[in-house]
Amino acid sequence: MKHEDIWRALDTLAAEHGMSASGLARRAGLDPTTFNPSKRTMPDGRARWPGTESLSKVLEATGASLEVFSHLVAGERAIASGRLPARRIPLIGMAQAGGDGFFDDGGYPVGGSWDEVSIPEVGDPHAYALEISGDSMEPVFRDGDMVVVSPAAPIRRGDRVVVRTATGEAMAKQLVRRSARRIELRSLNPEHPDYSFDLSEVAWMHRIIWASQ
Repeated sequence: MKHEDIWRALDTLAAEHGMSASGLARRAGLDPTTFNPSKRTMPDGRARWPGTESLSKVLEATGASLEVFSHLVAGERAIASGRLPARRIPLIGMAQAGGDGFFDDGGYPVGGSWDEVSIPEVGDPHAYALEISGDSMEPVFRDGDMVVVSPAAPIRRGDRVVVRTATGEAMAKQLVRRSARRIELRSLNPEHPDYSFDLSEVAWMHRIIWASQ
């Protein structure tokens, strides 16, 4: 475990949640400068490592497990050597996600029409992948990007989510607010409208936990 690997893992975790390093620190209840590049070395040039308490708060704030973080730490070196655990998960295009026959009533992938893709191990056995098409989600997700979605991942305000409405429309948005009766969603592309739904209008909502970009 190397100093630069730890910091790269934190940067990756921040990016996957649409935040900078300072935004990640703020979300974890830490001083916004805690993870700044200037704080990663001491004045005498020695390496400064993030504290265990800080890492614990980050994992709690993002919903990431220690196992996921350890994979991020292993990251590029493990992928290059083939040592990073991987599994195959179902894959369809984002445009297909609103169609019939791909999800059961609980929002879990079903049927034999899915392709498959290999990704680093994720803990949710019902995780699936969607391939982005078009420009409706730019600049966050671009045509050809792949997002991994976890039905089991906890969802907090500010998370990027895939939502399927009761009428069969599927969309990737950012959760702005969720109350006992409604959810408010922000479009990833500022040129597209935001949405607000009664919970009765939503079939399911799952969190995006990873993106290949």
